[in-house]
Amino acid sequence: MANDRDVVLTTRGLTRHYRMGEVTIQALRGVDLDLHRGELIVMLGASGSGKSTLLNILGGLDRASSGTVHYGDDDLTHASQRRLTAYRRHHVGFVFQFYNLIASLTARENVAMVTDISRDPLTPESALSRVGLEDRLDHFPSQLSGGEQQRVAIARAIAKRPSLLLCDEPTGALDSHTGIRVLEVIETLNRESDTTMAIITHNAVIGEMADRVVHLRDGRVEGITVPTRRRHAAQLQW
Repeated sequence: MANDRDVVLTTRGLTRHYRMGEVTIQALRGVDLDLHRGELIVMLGASGSGKSTLLNILGGLDRASSGTVHYGDDDLTHASQRRLTAYRRHHVGFVFQFYNLIASLTARENVAMVTDISRDPLTPESALSRVGLEDRLDHFPSQLSGGEQQRVAIARAIAKRPSLLLCDEPTGALDSHTGIRVLEVIETLNRESDTTMAIITHNAVIGEMADRVVHLRDGRVEGITVPTRRRHAAQLQW
């Protein structure tokens, strides 16, 4: 059972609202959440439930309207842009739905963009080997399948040795077979490292591979469950 010493990231009373003309959109409505070291957590909810907004605040890409965010003993609630940039650079890896690879760079060069500015990175070759792409180092994105491109994106994210890996619908642009292969990579990396990993998705099946599932609805945490029978990614069916 995790204890307070295992807590990596904490939010309390987190809210986020946006102004759209004369309308106020309430994206988050008082979210309390702890993420523990080394756990694989799935944040599950429909479109508009607040998943991406929460992930962006956890990753330092956005600020809350109210409430608090702590990374360990570091209070990020009112951190400057410079501090948030350092937090993202040194502690957080991101994986998005649409890969965000640079088309004119090889797989190795896409990963090197991160390793060149990190303090103690893996080599691009080592990072790509960890996701099973050691034979695709010098291929361009156009020469890779969608699943391979997503694995390059994962290699780029883990190359900085982040303590937190945030994945925003990482299988959303993939067919089920390829999506499961990508989830297998994430699962293996989680098992072999101390990295806390959070996956946001609308696909309830993915929750079966998690340590905990956070159910979001209308900007609130509706509940947190532990799968009664945790499945490996290869056992998932959707």
